[in-house]
Amino acid sequence: MDRYIAFIIRRRWSVIGAWVVVLIAAIAAATMWAGPTTTTFTNDLRTESGKAGQLLENAGQGDEATAGQIVIAAVPAVPGGVRNPEVTQAVNSLVNEIRGSSPDVTVGDPYAPGAQISQDGRISVTTLDLGTGTDSEVQDRVDSIKTIADKTEIPGVGVEFSDPRFDEQPPSGAAEGVGVLLALIILLVAFGSVVAAGLPILSALFGVGVGASILFIVQNFMNIPNFAISVTLILGIGVGIDYALLIVTRFRSGLHEGLDPERAVTVAMQRAGRSVLFAGCTVIIAMCGILISGGELGPALTFAAIIGILGTLVASMSLLPALLSVIGTRVNRLSLHWLRKRRGKDPDRALEGVWAQKWSQKIQQRPWVGVIGAVLVLVILSIPAFQMRLGFSDAGNRSTEATTRVAYDYVTEGFGIGANGPLIVVAKYPEGSDPAATLNTLSERIAADPDVIDSGVTPVVPVGVTDGSEIAVMTVIPKGGPQDEATTDLVNRLRSEIIPDSLGPNSDVSVQITGITAGSIDYAEVTLDLLPWSIAAVLAAAFLLLVLAFRSIVVPVKAVIVNVLSLGAAYGVIVAIFQWGWGASIFGVGRAGPIDSWVPMMLFVTAIGLAMDYEVFLVSRIKERYEKTGDATTSVAEGLASTARVITCAALIMICVFLSLAFLPDRSLKILGVGLAVAVLIDASIVRLLLVPSTMEILGKANWWFPSWLEWIPRVDGMHNDSDDTDPTSVDTTPSGKTSESGKLVR
Repeated sequence: MDRYIAFIIRRRWSVIGAWVVVLIAAIAAATMWAGPTTTTFTNDLRTESGKAGQLLENAGQGDEATAGQIVIAAVPAVPGGVRNPEVTQAVNSLVNEIRGSSPDVTVGDPYAPGAQISQDGRISVTTLDLGTGTDSEVQDRVDSIKTIADKTEIPGVGVEFSDPRFDEQPPSGAAEGVGVLLALIILLVAFGSVVAAGLPILSALFGVGVGASILFIVQNFMNIPNFAISVTLILGIGVGIDYALLIVTRFRSGLHEGLDPERAVTVAMQRAGRSVLFAGCTVIIAMCGILISGGELGPALTFAAIIGILGTLVASMSLLPALLSVIGTRVNRLSLHWLRKRRGKDPDRALEGVWAQKWSQKIQQRPWVGVIGAVLVLVILSIPAFQMRLGFSDAGNRSTEATTRVAYDYVTEGFGIGANGPLIVVAKYPEGSDPAATLNTLSERIAADPDVIDSGVTPVVPVGVTDGSEIAVMTVIPKGGPQDEATTDLVNRLRSEIIPDSLGPNSDVSVQITGITAGSIDYAEVTLDLLPWSIAAVLAAAFLLLVLAFRSIVVPVKAVIVNVLSLGAAYGVIVAIFQWGWGASIFGVGRAGPIDSWVPMMLFVTAIGLAMDYEVFLVSRIKERYEKTGDATTSVAEGLASTARVITCAALIMICVFLSLAFLPDRSLKILGVGLAVAVLIDASIVRLLLVPSTMEILGKANWWFPSWLEWIPRVDGMHNDSDDTDPTSVDTTPSGKTSESGKLVR
């Protein structure tokens, strides 16, 4: 790494210029060639609902399973409700105008025979199919329909839409911008200098700018959901600022110890840079655990996460040291002296002698109290996690002001909550055969189920032919809502009991269930089945990486156990908030519901990767001191004291960035943001400042036990071998391995 550092310092202006050119080129390319996003969860061909949806698509009825709704609701004061002649005329005019907005848009007739009109005549529901295409193409149709609806005024009548694309969206990047602003404030407080605080932000923005641009271009070749860009931005900004924070902190410490700027950059990169590189690679490897979820969503989210992290990691390892070489001692310019109470001391170690050392001394005195207390808190927080239920958010979870939520409530009022997520029963039988008797028996059996509303099964309707087989459908309205456990039980009972019993063993009719509700249930089951494998793979990878980093068996085992406890606590908190509804209104959630299926896996791999960052930062310092002094007790205290401030600052930045997701309209991103913020908070406080040092204090020298028969494993723990990061004689900084007497870099 020495030659690499020397190259960056020597060619610093070229490196900075190259980054500027790359960023401008990447943004320009993304502007010209950005690909479309495709957001779908319910067409997974690994599931029954996905296969049934494919049958409908082959028969020319692909919209049958995913069509949205237009909901027309009249106030009680309107005589005749939606059947009022003036209302009927206005509604038909609106429907015709929406149909004419695009050849791809299809709208049902709200007054056709058999149309859905509530018993009191106040509420009417008709289908709205926006057609196929990319998210951008469909959104253009949505915007046209919204314009038509906004200019249409029907006295006493409201027109609402069930498709979430009709909800108002905040300006793109607004939430992420708030996160960056809060991070900047924390950095200003931590560094007391505008220049020093700005460097981590600048480095992270360069890296995530390139990463996001690459994501936009790759959308031409991968099906990537529209929320993936938020994952890229949030993870990239969060880890990018943290990585740069560590390097800038080491650089400023070197300057304070009297090193010249080039030497300080070298020391910072050889020590903090190595830790950052290892930590970044660990996070990226952990992110690969999402691939186990398979389908289209797993690879898409994996790429979105990795490209953001990789961009900021490369920026931290190249652009940042080049900037530090140019800025040098001016890194402390524009100092905010009122934020500094301890002038004359190392600006990045000023607090180590205050609360951090006192805290480490308390841990030394009562380590068992720390372990028992921390474990007890984590176990209590984990209790709700045992009741986690996976599913998908629907309009009922949204704000009461959203058009989708208003439509949801109208449908519930007029037809029952189950009408918001009907089940589509798809029958396939040989062309020319007559399965009427079999399908009628099936219809009667379904209608008799206690979890189906009265008259909740529509007649069987043939919809097309595919591969020599005819396709017919019927719609089933459950009594429960799309997220209710009773609806999941109904779907499972239909598949395992009612349908097989109605068809018989030798029937030439096959029946499957699809629709958004059934698709959500199926995806949740697939995800739940794969989650243990993903967890096992990520933990195994983390264990091996820590073995390589610290050449210890005890430290990795301890880390795996502690991280499982920590993640269990984070799961427990999101279940309590979003599934049980405790304080959900704070985050703008309309009502409680299941945890979105893709979130637990994404949360786990991300949180484990970040936890490994903090593990490396803390334990590497402890090992540095242990290898210098041989004292297992004082090394823990000194390691904790020297990293507590940096870890706390880094965690606060992460928490602010992640919490910005909680104020986006997408409930699944709210859950992810809150979950990650809680995971970081727990890891940086209960785990990193209490449980880990207490455990290591108790274990003593046993922390570094490494069996002799594993000595053949390659050493990658060079980041721990220095005695003092700022000792000019302790670090080899030249390509030839020589250092000048003055401590300056030899060219």
